[in-house]
Amino acid sequence: MSVAFVKEESAEAASETVLPARPISDRINLVTEEGLKMLQNAYAEAQQALDAANALDDINERRRQTAVPARDLRYFSERLRTAQLTPPPANADVVAFGHTVTFERDDGRTQTYRIVGEDEADPAKGTISHGSPVAMALFGKGVGDVVQLGKDELEIIAIA
Repeated sequence: MSVAFVKEESAEAASETVLPARPISDRINLVTEEGLKMLQNAYAEAQQALDAANALDDINERRRQTAVPARDLRYFSERLRTAQLTPPPANADVVAFGHTVTFERDDGRTQTYRIVGEDEADPAKGTISHGSPVAMALFGKGVGDVVQLGKDELEIIAIA
């Protein structure tokens, strides 16, 4: 039967609504308690959006509306499966995952970031990923230590 007589879009058009997977880092998936809750909430939101889209009557609109939540559901499902809840550090002697670190750059700027999991990192909100160059340079260092980051130097002035 010709596609002209069928209500559905062609198979070629339908395949355009399947989105490629969101990239998943090969880095260990450390999460804080807040990060785990964020992943759980994002998974639930994606599931709700997928359920709502699947309830649509028009099959073509259903395909379009399910593409993003289906992709996000696969992503958050995998991130939850691999999440390793990491308790807060026991002490603030050296920089570790979960610490809030204040450092001074050699240009005089002072910055403060909390080191968190990849999915919860948002530098504009004061959090950076444990895999970021800054976090990796700071790990294992203490107050007063100076670390080299490219051509810049960072001096740790507080760990909390």
